[in-house]
Amino acid sequence: MKIFIIFILTILLTNTTIAQQETAISKAVANEFQKKYSANDYEGIFNMFAQEMKKIMPHDKALAFLNGLQTEAGNITERKFIKYPQANVALYKTTFERVVVALFISVDAKSKINGLMVKPYVIEKLPKLKRNTSKLILPFKEEWTVFWGGDTKEQNYHVAYKAQKNAFDLVITDSSGKNYKNDGKINEDYYAFGKDLIAPTNGEVVLVVDGVKDNKPGVTNPNYVPGNTVIIKTNNNEYLFFAHFKQHSIKVKQGQKVQQGDLLGLCGNSGNTTEPHLHFHIQNVEDMNIATGAKAYFEEILVNGVLIKEHSPVKFEKVKNLHIVKKTKKKTLAVILKFEP
Repeated sequence: MKIFIIFILTILLTNTTIAQQETAISKAVANEFQKKYSANDYEGIFNMFAQEMKKIMPHDKALAFLNGLQTEAGNITERKFIKYPQANVALYKTTFERVVVALFISVDAKSKINGLMVKPYVIEKLPKLKRNTSKLILPFKEEWTVFWGGDTKEQNYHVAYKAQKNAFDLVITDSSGKNYKNDGKINEDYYAFGKDLIAPTNGEVVLVVDGVKDNKPGVTNPNYVPGNTVIIKTNNNEYLFFAHFKQHSIKVKQGQKVQQGDLLGLCGNSGNTTEPHLHFHIQNVEDMNIATGAKAYFEEILVNGVLIKEHSPVKFEKVKNLHIVKKTKKKTLAVILKFEP
């Protein structure tokens, strides 16, 4: 999964006076900017520029910048005023369809835009997280194969991306190593498709995205990269990120408390993926656009049939839980899976 961010700096005024609340002028200009941007009225935005702004960003460059922003980031879905880092320069945390950015809009005395900047939104002093402290089981019941996993580019292409550097992509393979039957042209041919995905530990569901259609094998959907998604915040403030659920299969809701082993949904083929699989990783904050990935260790699992404790799987390993906790109406049972050393 790759998020694109574009950057352009025009001008920002400097002054020692910094306002603490959004002014009516800034609010009106920012609202008009968003309205015109959503309508693809780039000419209208250019007409909002002050003369000095037009000199720095001429007509052709302004339209190219705005069109590029739309192509890379999509429409604005939410905008929140943060502060005035400089006088008349308002900072907004702006959520686009595909990225979260810091949007700076500088306004002159005539309510004209004389400065515009878009850059990655970064929260200061983000919590550091190197690995999980919560005791985890694997997020599935059967034996799965690690397709991508590990610390090197050869083992794991995710290492190039900050939030996903320790991510796993997992599939189910048969005795011949294939992950599908028949000709693999439909999702149902893939062994992982429709399999239960479960909570690796106790926590709270902080994000649910459902309703994204499953792709046909070989066809991707880059419009919403993770597809149907669940994020769980553990009791130790780790964020467990699950991507590519089957459409309408997610069984949990945002704000719901879950216990280890609870059903989250079914494995699917939604988002920027070519075939049914589970993408799983841990990050330090909920927002993937500013997060840093953390290493995931599972408490005790079978790796190629051998019991290993505190293990982070790598490419081509076949992994399975030693046991899964299942709840009944009267009591909780630890179900021990067959294990032969």
